[in-house]
Amino acid sequence: MTARRPPGGSQERAERTRQVVVDETVRYILEEGFAAPSVRRITERAGLTWGVVQYHFGDLGGLLLAVVDDGFGQLGAVLERIPARTEGLTAARRTEVVVDAVWQAFSSPTSMAALEILIATRGIRDDAVNARLSEVMTRLTDLGRHLGEDLDVPRATEIGNLIWATLRGMVVAQLVSPVPLDTSRDRAALVDVLTTYVEAHAAG
Repeated sequence: MTARRPPGGSQERAERTRQVVVDETVRYILEEGFAAPSVRRITERAGLTWGVVQYHFGDLGGLLLAVVDDGFGQLGAVLERIPARTEGLTAARRTEVVVDAVWQAFSSPTSMAALEILIATRGIRDDAVNARLSEVMTRLTDLGRHLGEDLDVPRATEIGNLIWATLRGMVVAQLVSPVPLDTSRDRAALVDVLTTYVEAHAAG
């Protein structure tokens, strides 16, 4: 899958068009599922022709990659803001802020649609997408070190992996549930587990 941008024209107008198509693709996937996304349905919903979509994304693969990139971008922006938001907080409060912030990123419509795409295309993803996934995991490891400032790398990695696996699991539960789920108690339990882990190993 390879996304592309138009070589010329109004950049602002092009970005608006791209965002309209990406947003409509997200809504389509969340409402109707990923299986064989219909190019015709996506373009109809966006009020555009397939030729316009091809101009901006190349093909359906490029469009799906653009959705994944938007999801990665939202998560990256959240991770960049976390250190400033948690400075000077206690371990428990710092962990709560981190879990809530990452959950908001993971549970956004774009991120949820991106997860469906990543699951459905796991056997055919190209190296660029896998590299982005690896980059996200590295950022989450850094996040683990931020939560436990005195933790060694393996333990920080464990924290990052646990945040990723637990919150992504909650997102999958949201995707398969016919009704919205309240994850507040699950996230509170995750905060308690992470705080206990950080305090135990920082002290030891």
